[in-house]
Amino acid sequence: MAGSVLIVGAGISGLSAAEWLRRDGWQVTLIDPVRPGDSEQASFGNAGLIARTSVLPVATPALVRKAPLMALDPASPLFLRWSYLPRLLPWLVPFLRNAGTGKIREIATTLSSLTFDATEQHVALSKGTGADAHIASGDYVTLYATRADYEGDTLTNEIRRQFGIVPTALTRQQLEERDPHLGPAYQFGTLFTDFCWLTSPSKYVAALFDHLCREGAAYRQARVVDMVAGERPSVTLEGGETLVADKVVLTAGAWSGRLARAMGVPTKLEAERGYHVSMYAPSFTAPQPYMVTDAKCVVTPMDGFLRAAGVVEFAGIDAPPSPAPVKLIEAAMRKLYPGLSFERSESWMGRRPTTPDSLPAIGEAASAPNVIHAYGGQHVGMTIGPKLGRLVADLARRRPVNLDLTACRPDRF
Repeated sequence: MAGSVLIVGAGISGLSAAEWLRRDGWQVTLIDPVRPGDSEQASFGNAGLIARTSVLPVATPALVRKAPLMALDPASPLFLRWSYLPRLLPWLVPFLRNAGTGKIREIATTLSSLTFDATEQHVALSKGTGADAHIASGDYVTLYATRADYEGDTLTNEIRRQFGIVPTALTRQQLEERDPHLGPAYQFGTLFTDFCWLTSPSKYVAALFDHLCREGAAYRQARVVDMVAGERPSVTLEGGETLVADKVVLTAGAWSGRLARAMGVPTKLEAERGYHVSMYAPSFTAPQPYMVTDAKCVVTPMDGFLRAAGVVEFAGIDAPPSPAPVKLIEAAMRKLYPGLSFERSESWMGRRPTTPDSLPAIGEAASAPNVIHAYGGQHVGMTIGPKLGRLVADLARRRPVNLDLTACRPDRF
């Protein structure tokens, strides 16, 4: 037995870390106030895409240039509660500084190292767990109003080409041949082959959790309110109980920042809020996932429903959901599929853990030994979760990893 480990947060990154650590001989205890697969988890409501093409950071020159007008436009996929702006500024200023072209290229190199083998990482994690039943494979199509819109995004296209991510162009006729239900607003597309997505993110993480429990992992349904690093790190649960282990892994998503700062680790983590609308028993469905560029949302065919997920909202971690992002997604779906009908729809809001440089926190901080950080997946949290889990297992054993994680140091801020 390698020793005991407490994993704070049981979303995709926590479950992945737990499974790789369990396979490596550790005695694992997962701690989370909600059960994996529950709607309160960010892992519940994402678009389900295993997005190996996502090598660009959130902050880009185009976003910075357009952001002021987007924040004022109710039809824009960027939302800001202005009362939250003063609290956002300490995160927002370094976020904007990372939007330079040179910095974006540096960040993309690290993101590519985390995403390029995402499909293989999910397959390796889920094999034999039952979760693999919820992985689908096929194509991935990005939709544009015109070809000029695609060609105008030169930075994205150039960086993707640098990492061998080159799509095939689709004319309007080819789009219609693939999907006759597609609305007339989209006249051009790009096709990526050999893609994978989840037919139910909630069932996927629930299956991983059930497998872990069958294999002997423990689970405490509790909220962690404090953490102490050291030779024998500990966590304190709401109510006062303290648990001690050989290692602690912090994978609490958007809530990780509070706990990291409690240990003196100067992280910067924002709860960047995203929304989805799931349409059940649709009259037809998409032939594969779509990235709808003007609405900044992904539309994914899932198990009995069609999900549209996206939008960026800055309103803090505790604020209730807003109605405007849901209305925007619903309008985007009417534009994408004018003839779509369905029995019912459900909306949801979750919190993406996003750093100013769009890179996750991975590893130990020098000032907080034996606590391994693994959070900050922003829009690719589901994509890179299995790889973060494998890295955690290597770091726990002090094994060398085949990635340069310098840019992902948890105390880099």
